[in-house]
Amino acid sequence: MAESQTPVEDAIRAKITESLQPTNLEIANDSSLHAHHKAMQGSVSRETHFRLTITSPLFASRTQAARHRMVYALLKDEMAAVGGIHALQLKTRTPEEERRVRERENAETGSASSA
Repeated sequence: MAESQTPVEDAIRAKITESLQPTNLEIANDSSLHAHHKAMQGSVSRETHFRLTITSPLFASRTQAARHRMVYALLKDEMAAVGGIHALQLKTRTPEEERRVRERENAETGSASSA
């Protein structure tokens, strides 16, 4: 079996899926947008900057800070590794919050197209 070209992304997906049982998980690797930054000089990793959107019922009744701590705890090894995660942008929602966001987006799209 061939070695994965995206081992950090694969680990993120596996850990979040197993622990948070998301109804929606979006992972964007933004590393190429930051490769020129001084902090990235000398790094050969192509998996350092990620943007995640996670929808999970396990986030219910938790603050955004608590939700983010849950994700950071899951990914602590990937964040501590040399060439691992350098930056992590998170959107954490419950299914109800996700539903409201979608309804708002649909309403905005509908009103924009009728204008």
